[in-house]
Amino acid sequence: MEVWKITQIKSSNSATKRQLATLAALGIRRMSHSVEKEATPVIRGMVEKVRHLVSVEEVK
Repeated sequence: MEVWKITQIKSSNSATKRQLATLAALGIRRMSHSVEKEATPVIRGMVEKVRHLVSVEEVK
């Protein structure tokens, strides 16, 4: 299965409560913080909701 490296690239100051909760559920705590997650349908949906705040790279 694919593994994604998800990094927060923009500030979450203007994010909604729901977007902040999504970032927290992904395990992202601050700017430039990265986490590696399997690209399951649940994770893909979460990333889609905060795509303007994060960058995604595929880890090989």
